[in-house]
Amino acid sequence: MSAPNVVRRTVRGATALRGGRYGRPTPYQVFGALFWLVMTLAYWRVPLCCDAGQHAAVVERLKADLLHPAHSMADLPGEGSPYYGPYAVAQGALARLTGLSGWEVVKLAGPVHLVVLLAGLGRFVRTISPRPWAPVWALVFMTLLWGTTRILWSGYLGLMPMTVNLGYPSALAIGLTFWAWAWTGRRAHDDTTSVRFVGPSGLGGWWGYAGIGALYALILLTHPVTAAAALTGAVAVVASRQRGWRRGVAARWALAGAVGTAVALAWPYYDVWELVGDTGLDAMHRQLYERLFANSWLALPGLPALWVRARRSARDPLVLMFLLECLLLAYGWVSGHYTYARVLWAVLVPLQFALAVELAAPRPWKRARRVLGGVAAAGVCAGFVTVHAGAVVPRSVDPVGFAQPTRWPSYDWAARHIGPGEVVITDGYLASHAIAGYGPNLAAPIWPDPALDERERQRRAADVRAYLAPGSTRAERAAVVRRYHVRWLLLTRWHPVPEEAVVVAWSRRTGEVLARVGG
Repeated sequence: MSAPNVVRRTVRGATALRGGRYGRPTPYQVFGALFWLVMTLAYWRVPLCCDAGQHAAVVERLKADLLHPAHSMADLPGEGSPYYGPYAVAQGALARLTGLSGWEVVKLAGPVHLVVLLAGLGRFVRTISPRPWAPVWALVFMTLLWGTTRILWSGYLGLMPMTVNLGYPSALAIGLTFWAWAWTGRRAHDDTTSVRFVGPSGLGGWWGYAGIGALYALILLTHPVTAAAALTGAVAVVASRQRGWRRGVAARWALAGAVGTAVALAWPYYDVWELVGDTGLDAMHRQLYERLFANSWLALPGLPALWVRARRSARDPLVLMFLLECLLLAYGWVSGHYTYARVLWAVLVPLQFALAVELAAPRPWKRARRVLGGVAAAGVCAGFVTVHAGAVVPRSVDPVGFAQPTRWPSYDWAARHIGPGEVVITDGYLASHAIAGYGPNLAAPIWPDPALDERERQRRAADVRAYLAPGSTRAERAAVVRRYHVRWLLLTRWHPVPEEAVVVAWSRRTGEVLARVGG
């Protein structure tokens, strides 16, 4: 038998779209670059908020001790925390080398994550359609066809959420997932032919499959929930391409699985298997299931496009991906593991991308496609006007009064007085999410974390509530201060300052007070 042909394909450009080397740029290269510029400016104009304090805190702890970081929010060891993945360690190393703060690293990460996301999207769409406008419409639909309720959770890829979550590890993990699906699809396609794909780095043959496994392991270690969606989508992509499992094909994919498993298990900062049964974050995610339809109904026009693809082939990759991701989402609801609501983006992507491919068809269009295009345009307009317009239209030039992104206050005024690692008690929602990002610790971390026993976290939270209770005595407060080595109070303007505390600073914007306790 003759040896298989080897074809070396060169990937050109940041978006990896195979246009002419010196010819005109593709539509996606133009619109992708414009989108990157607009969203980078939109992201940078909005102060970091929400979970950014948690991620900034992770960088600060790694900056202080790269090999043995402390808990991201408490004066405790951080061993076993899933926040300390490879990407977070790389960010910590960058902070150590450059002197950047955790907040600065998270802010700078946003545009980088967006490049990875846009490039990965372009590569993945190219594996399902050669139509030059397909990735452009995929980007438009992915960022606007969600729901008509505002939601700022990580893993949600609308324009408005992107002003908040582009700097989060989840954004990078989703971008890497698109790259992984594209690479997986190319490999699976080549398995059915005599052609062996060799990428720009020469990663052909067995090494390429090992690289795929390592990439999925990186996604798993960066953001485990996204990895569940990534691996589910990978199964769909491979199943859509394979028409029979020859021994060599099975061995190569087994190698990919073995390498991915080995890389994940070898990571020294935490054990990924301990996350399998962890339920600490499930309760807070139930609300995402309860608002599932409101957060996603604008993507429904993708169902007819997906149905057309299913009629052509029941093994279409987008069809299989939609079905499997729906099963994963349903498993989260039935099992009570509500954290799987965060895979909604992977359920909507097949709808959004199928619609994009259908509407990227050359004209003239038949009546059904024209109607579908009109419905999609109406959905895009509805999503933009009701939720996302304020993300890219500054209030200074807004003629309508669109809802603007959330603007949290800075806590620089308090952080300049608090030393790294010193313990703070606060009664403020915003302060409890933000202050650890500057280097201080909280007496009671606000998020569950496998690195801290949940009973201990709840005990700490109860002690903090007792300290802040109106009827607490000075002796009771002193006991809490001694137990957790509390040094500072950061109190809202509604909470009286204890008699033993000394006010050091206050915020003109919020009225919050920083007071020193504990000697």
